[in-house]
Amino acid sequence: MDVEMASDYPLACDYLFTLRNQGSRYGIERMRLLADALANPQRQFPAIHVAGSNGKGSVCAMLESIYRHAGYRTGLYTSPHLLHLGERVQINRQPLRVREIIAMVDKLRPVADALAVKDPESQPSFFELMTAMAFLVFAQEKVDFAFIETGLGGRLDATNVIQPELCIITSIALEHTDILGDSLAKIAAEKAGIIKPSVPVVTGPMPEEAEAVIAAIACERGAPWIPVRTHYANARQCPHCALPGVCQRWNAAMAMVAVDLLRQRFPVSQTAARNGLAQVEWGGRWQTILVDGRRLVLDATHNVGGLETLRGNLRRLRQKEGRKPHIITGMLGDERANALLPLLVQNASSLSLVTPNQPRATSAEALYAGLSATAKKIASCSNLETLIPKPDRLVIGEPGDTIVVTGSIYLLGEVMERLQERESSRAPVLALQDRR
Repeated sequence: MDVEMASDYPLACDYLFTLRNQGSRYGIERMRLLADALANPQRQFPAIHVAGSNGKGSVCAMLESIYRHAGYRTGLYTSPHLLHLGERVQINRQPLRVREIIAMVDKLRPVADALAVKDPESQPSFFELMTAMAFLVFAQEKVDFAFIETGLGGRLDATNVIQPELCIITSIALEHTDILGDSLAKIAAEKAGIIKPSVPVVTGPMPEEAEAVIAAIACERGAPWIPVRTHYANARQCPHCALPGVCQRWNAAMAMVAVDLLRQRFPVSQTAARNGLAQVEWGGRWQTILVDGRRLVLDATHNVGGLETLRGNLRRLRQKEGRKPHIITGMLGDERANALLPLLVQNASSLSLVTPNQPRATSAEALYAGLSATAKKIASCSNLETLIPKPDRLVIGEPGDTIVVTGSIYLLGEVMERLQERESSRAPVLALQDRR
């Protein structure tokens, strides 16, 4: 990277960071104004839109892998990123490079500034600008197919300006109740906001209360509704994929149902579909890394909806190894902590509590204070600098032990950052995470 680019990148990141909490007007109108100002690049490529409480990123990754193996030029838009901002926007699974991010910010900034001059409340947010960046890149790169993950909810999400070929709603669980609603029915209604008239919608296994809401909205909009269970009665019948866990088999099933529904317009051979699922990669989904003679497992369980998956993974790990793993955790919000901590205490030989580098993080001390006297015997407050002092050094457990890192997605990003040498030209990673 040349000196000029090295100096431009932090400036571009600083600009995006200032917009992270921009905008007092809750809704999708800002994104519509921005898309119109950019001549609606989202209309220049076909896409599949994926919402859900859990699994939406995995399903997007599976679809991308399948269609790429079938010879399509793919676009992938997901959030948040784990290490690099460019991970959010990928072409053929290659993240945006620094020079491309700089060029896109230079293109978007004057458009965003012009909107703000007309109406300060029309200033796009960080997530809206990143969404617009993805649409511009996909249009510019002439992708054959794009796979778009919602950020929060669906109905009012910035990504919901697209007109997709098909929608997928992976799961419904209590999450972001202050924004999406305090019941499964209310949250389902928000997620179902991505359903478009006459556009098929595939749904994963979910509570009947949530499924009924989605079915009603699909019927109202004349959208064919395809529950994954009409094709796969149970997890054993679901396709295999490279990502571990029962939930990932259901995710693979949803991806395959989508592929089958679109096969006439977007042909995919059975071989390409199998190879795509067999070779899919999605970081932080029970991902195992060998570090300092220990197995470090990175797990992205960050809400109540992922509890059963985590419970099953921890049970299988304990059965396989004959002992409990060491667990490192940090969380965002008391609601998540209250749900996850009892499960972690039950399955940990030791529990290291850390504070993620996020404004909404629950402090390690607060987590510790909420534990029972018995749980406190295996728990301690710590930090990643102590637990991972060097990229190849862990100060927890012994060689041959397993350490599970779970809780906040942002915590996983911090861990992964410590496991590799920091590039001097890279802007702060976690400062660019959006509200999640």
